[in-house]
Amino acid sequence: MAAALDSPLYLGFDFSTQQLKVVAIDADLNVVHQNAVQFDSELPEFRTRGGVHLHADGLTVTSPVLMWVKALDLLLDKMKRAGFDFFRVRALSGSGQQHGSVYWRTGASETLNRLDPDQNLYQLLQDSFSVSDCPVWMDSSSSQQCQDLQAAAGGALRLAEITGSRAYERFTGNQITKLQQNRPEAYQHTERISLVSSFAASLFLGDYAAIDYSDGSGMNLLDIRTRNWSEICLRAAAPHLDRLLGAPLPSTSVLGNVSSYFVRRYGFSESCSVVTFTGDNPASLAGMRLQQGDIAVSLGTSDTVFLWIQQPRPALEGHVFCNPVEWQAYMALLCFKNGSLTRERVRNECAGGSWEVFSAALRDTPLGNNGNMGFYFDTMEITPPAVGVHRFDRDDTKQVSSVSPQVEIRAVVEGQFLSRRVHAERLGYSIIPGTRVLATGGASSNKEILQVLSDVFNAPVFTIDLSDSACLGSAYRALHGLVAESGVCFFDVVKKAPEPQLVATPHPAAEEVYSQMLKRYARLEDRVLQESRT
Repeated sequence: MAAALDSPLYLGFDFSTQQLKVVAIDADLNVVHQNAVQFDSELPEFRTRGGVHLHADGLTVTSPVLMWVKALDLLLDKMKRAGFDFFRVRALSGSGQQHGSVYWRTGASETLNRLDPDQNLYQLLQDSFSVSDCPVWMDSSSSQQCQDLQAAAGGALRLAEITGSRAYERFTGNQITKLQQNRPEAYQHTERISLVSSFAASLFLGDYAAIDYSDGSGMNLLDIRTRNWSEICLRAAAPHLDRLLGAPLPSTSVLGNVSSYFVRRYGFSESCSVVTFTGDNPASLAGMRLQQGDIAVSLGTSDTVFLWIQQPRPALEGHVFCNPVEWQAYMALLCFKNGSLTRERVRNECAGGSWEVFSAALRDTPLGNNGNMGFYFDTMEITPPAVGVHRFDRDDTKQVSSVSPQVEIRAVVEGQFLSRRVHAERLGYSIIPGTRVLATGGASSNKEILQVLSDVFNAPVFTIDLSDSACLGSAYRALHGLVAESGVCFFDVVKKAPEPQLVATPHPAAEEVYSQMLKRYARLEDRVLQESRT
């Protein structure tokens, strides 16, 4: 027992939109401590709703940077009161909401280097930021800057080929450009620009932390193949930007030891390592332990797809990031707005609001739905940008206005999963021997829905708990960071973690049925997209 009480611990933090969370694991990957601070309720003085400030223009969305600082004070104090032994922590890492940015005022580095352990961080860093409210991922106020960046790069597709994504309003490069144009004085007094992830790492390091390759991929500034800042994008974005951003580093890098401030104030060991922080989506990929050929499908209000890919093919839809656990690989992210709410609408209309009737319809209808196919975009979809309900029977020449309730139920589920696979493959995903589909989210409790998912992807489906996956992935990455330089694989480090549960295997006829349907779906989707534009 005494040995267990002295065993090393690893911390994973997540600076998310609405809260700051922490998970501590031991060397056997057991979770031994969890804690959190809710921004709205526990820090009401910042007057956020959902962790953000929504501005009058309906487009600008920001968060107060000092709120995140004060939340860290509060979280560490909570851990201390709970009797957490900081001295046992050998390494820590973390994640931050992607696309948020922090602007350090000239002279802030000296403040970081000389933090007084008798005062809290909130008091010490009051004057360290040239922008008090920072743009976050919900902001959509930089449309003009997106157009300008795409023009400078040679078009949207060329920008995607360089940076992994076409220009998006929330991406940091476009937000920096907007700030430099609209608030030149604030930009002039900035000596470093961090992402939320590297900002958080800087607090622990007592110095400016590098942006990692993976979170840096969500900026429209990083060349995802060379893993350096793109000169074309830097020139188009803002002056002297390479100096303000610093050089990016691999996501497995050890940045140094924790600041003496944390040693003296909380009792951390002087040898505790700070491993590069990353974005919340890459950290979740680490938390899920996604491997080559795997795909994770989160079945929620929006359906989100995570992919592990080796050879990316960036497109106008979706995002390709550098992989956070293997530097030669990539991860991709796709978001589909019409997820569970659309399935529930069809359930209400075609199954009397009963999931049991809905599931029975999936069991009683054949793979391929006798040639019936549907596109169900109740609201304007992200991937592809289309709207409306579009049904086709075996005759592709015209749409049909209605089908039977059972056919409608299978059509919506098959159509959604055909869409997920078509767009995943366009980004470079391919099914290989050993491929797994990892399902999470509300609908992952429905075995009939998961059976369709297994059939469409012709791969076994496993369920996985994604609660606190960004925190857990950060703790795993902290542990891996200590041994990564010696060539130890991430998956060797996390092999003791609980395995996902097998819930569905593909029907023997699935490959034959859906290989043809995928081609037909892609062809009809192009047609639906054209009709939505006219």
